[in-house]
Order: sequence, then C-alpha cells, then structure tokens
Amino acid sequence: MRRDRSMMAQHKKSASKLHLINDESRAEIDRWIAKYPEDQKQSAVMAALRILQDQNKGYLNNDLIEATAEYLEMPPIAVYEVATFYSMYELEPVGRHKICVCTNISCKLCGSDDVVKHLQERLGIGLGETSDDGRFTLKEVECLGACVDAPMFQLEDNYYGKLTPQRIDEILEGLD
Repeated sequence: MRRDRSMMAQHKKSASKLHLINDESRAEIDRWIAKYPEDQKQSAVMAALRILQDQNKGYLNNDLIEATAEYLEMPPIAVYEVATFYSMYELEPVGRHKICVCTNISCKLCGSDDVVKHLQERLGIGLGETSDDGRFTLKEVECLGACVDAPMFQLEDNYYGKLTPQRIDEILEGLD
C-alpha cells in the first residue's frame, strides 16, 4: 500500500505540466487570479489560455491546456472545452500575422465577402489556412464586436475597420 502511494505520488509529480508555464506568464496569470475571489481562481481560465498561447508563439497544445488546468485546479476537460469553444484560441501553429475577418451580419452587409476575397487573392490562401512561408494565417470569425466599423478584421491585437481593397493593401504592406 505504501509503495502504491509512493508510485502514485511519483507519477503525479512526473506528470506535472507546471514547468511549461514560464515565470513571466505565471506572474501575469496570478494578476488575473487576484481579480477573483480566492476560491474562484478558475475564473481566470480565459486569460490564462491567452497568456500561454502568447508564450507559445500563438497556439496552445494539449500540454499547455493541461498545465492551465493544473495551475487553476480545474479538470483538464473543462479547460479544453474553453480552448475549443472560443475562436481566439488556436490549437495548431499559426502564421506570424493572424488575420481574423469578421463575417457576421453587419460585416457581411457591408462587404466582408469582398474583404475575404481580396485577402484570399492577395495572400494565396483560403480561410483557415496559413501561407507556405508561415507569414499569414487567414481566419473567419463569428463576431469581433465592432459593427460600427464594418467590414473589419483583427490583426494581432489591433482592429482595422471600414476596409477596402486599398486599405487592406496599405495595412499588409506595413507589416514585416
């Protein structure tokens, strides 16, 4: 019996994924945890996933999802459900520049189909694809909550609205 407990403790210790969270990310996650009641640290799950996605060059993997669950003391499946439900989380590598085009009703009525078509022609990729050089990923998203500027897209942390082909070209030409 003692040996079983020792083996289980050893297995649990070796299966820990906490070492995948670097010190900077831990500090940032802790700042989010501090915003909630002490027994509600799981409320920081969305922020923690974003932080770890940024730490991992733009995408999450199963080990990082498990590390998030362990750090927030949540079942891994609950964290996985969040990571797969929201469009801002990526579960595969993405290009250096991720372009999220809103195609919801306001953007659609204001020309998001033309925005998508122009981007596809200019970048040579379809929605959900990454360019061969790894520079761009083009993604369709449900709504970015900026209907007043429709049609629009999100590029990294910035929103760009009232898009035209000329405006899109100017934005893309300003990137590295």
